Amino acid sequence: MCGITGWASFRQDARTHAPVIAAMTTTMALRGPDAGGVWLGPHAALGHRRLAVIDPDGGAQPMADGGTVLSYSGELYNHHLLRAELRRLGHEFRTRSDTEVVLRAYREWGEALVHRLEGMYAFAVWDERRERLLLVRDRLGVKPLFWASVDGGLAFGSEPKALFAHPEISPAVDADGLREAYSLVFGTGATLWAGVREVEPGGLLTVGRDGVRERRYWQLEARPHTDDLTATVAQVGSLLNRAARAQLEADVPLCSLLSGGLDSTVLTALVADELRLAEGPQARLRSYAVDYSDQAEHFTGDVLRTGHDTPYAVEAGAFIGTDHSTVVLDPHRLLDPEQRLAVVVARDSPIGVGDMDTSLHLLFGEIRRHSTVALSGEAADEVFGGYPWFHDPRALAADTFPWLLVTGDGAAMPLHPDLAATLRIGEFRADTYRAALAAVPHLDGESREEHRQRELQHLSLTRWLRQLLHRKDRLSMARGLEVRVPYCDHRLVEYAFNTPWAMKSHDGREKSLLRSVGTGIAPKAVLWRPKNHYPATHHPDYNRGLQRLAREAFDVPGVRDIADETAIGTGLDTPADRLSWPQRLRLERVVDLGLWLDHYRPTLSL
Repeated sequence: MCGITGWASFRQDARTHAPVIAAMTTTMALRGPDAGGVWLGPHAALGHRRLAVIDPDGGAQPMADGGTVLSYSGELYNHHLLRAELRRLGHEFRTRSDTEVVLRAYREWGEALVHRLEGMYAFAVWDERRERLLLVRDRLGVKPLFWASVDGGLAFGSEPKALFAHPEISPAVDADGLREAYSLVFGTGATLWAGVREVEPGGLLTVGRDGVRERRYWQLEARPHTDDLTATVAQVGSLLNRAARAQLEADVPLCSLLSGGLDSTVLTALVADELRLAEGPQARLRSYAVDYSDQAEHFTGDVLRTGHDTPYAVEAGAFIGTDHSTVVLDPHRLLDPEQRLAVVVARDSPIGVGDMDTSLHLLFGEIRRHSTVALSGEAADEVFGGYPWFHDPRALAADTFPWLLVTGDGAAMPLHPDLAATLRIGEFRADTYRAALAAVPHLDGESREEHRQRELQHLSLTRWLRQLLHRKDRLSMARGLEVRVPYCDHRLVEYAFNTPWAMKSHDGREKSLLRSVGTGIAPKAVLWRPKNHYPATHHPDYNRGLQRLAREAFDVPGVRDIADETAIGTGLDTPADRLSWPQRLRLERVVDLGLWLDHYRPTLSL
């Protein structure tokens, strides 16, 4: 796992701009703490920061061969099979790295290599002979890749901060960017930053003398499902086992994130079994959970959390046989301005979930002391129908993005009235929702229920999941930790997307298929507990500290231009022990907005 950056331009000699590519590469030192390198040619410059996971002694980047230069981030889970195929075709390899497999796959198949890759990745290939830059992003968008236009071409980077080190690109935000950010519709392509775009998940982009071209090489399709329930459960288990097995490979210590929920417990059980098969019955997987001091005393349920996770995580670890650790955080650490700023800088954005982001950043820092790779249960809710909106009649009937009923205007930061009038968030959401529904594939003859469930799953996989993957990537890579997400295996996603809803809910609960796969390998208490979201601290001292930070944030230039202090006042004045979750999230976003504006000092065009 790494950070990549660079540019292609046909109006300047990149070799005269070595300090620029060096500066762009340096911005991503946290993503790649083990090594860094740059490559310069007449019309292109590539930079790379490396987190060594496979073949630490080989795989240095950018990697060049025969006029082809690669800067690559990610993990290619089928690199052994591709390596064998390429050897049969006459290719010779100097390293054991998956990076070299991608390089030689491009030399053999050109951009058609994308159809052969299995994994999570974002990479850039400069083809000196064709004078063409190719940018590629994995199917689900696990790994980020941003770009912006420069004179005679474009610049790219794993994070926007890399682009801002280029002299032609400045941190600027306009109304369109704030509309994207605060509407909470989580589109792809456009970003918060003016002029900065994402390569689409499952997309590729080429840059040549004839300009920039984008296309999708993968997207969800509607296909008939012919397996019965028994065969479907078996196939889901087989696909998930395959993903877990493939994602175990690492030349560095590996662990699992085990929250005590269904998703992480089933995944951890499968990974632990695969590890014992590979290394022997005595092999034990490390697992980690997060908690807060005094959480047992102060926990109160809210719209996202129904119970305390730690007892379930401990039980799951004992049942599976992991070396389990609970990282206990002092809620006061979550108020540390330096910690919060580190999170905002990692995200390059003020839009987050406050203490849940800061605690995840701290958790990853503790895990990194022992492990370099962690496996996570991200995406199981999207794949198997775990969220409340798949089951709530109100959400099923709503003419908007379903998560807005849970996390929308009630928790969104109220905007300054003048800005709200400019952004017209309601209209933007309505227009975007109609366009999003138009992109959903369907089969002829679908029932009304099946039609709607397919819409909800498509929206969840292509939009809601996007911000979760960004969060997990940014906060983990800021700690030099690679997080793998087996539930994002594209074969599993394709199969589950086309499985009828009756099978996905066959036991009358959410995630029925995953529960069936987990029967016998996970504790019953975990299999049947209600869904719980990532834990947040419930300590009143945290709420009091948050109110203080929010008041201070309104002194930062620009905050009052975006946030409505009067509307947020209820959260500022409510007794700390009675602060509701929506009130608190509004305060979290004001604090992060102040940190973001103070750090980036973006040009605001509102």
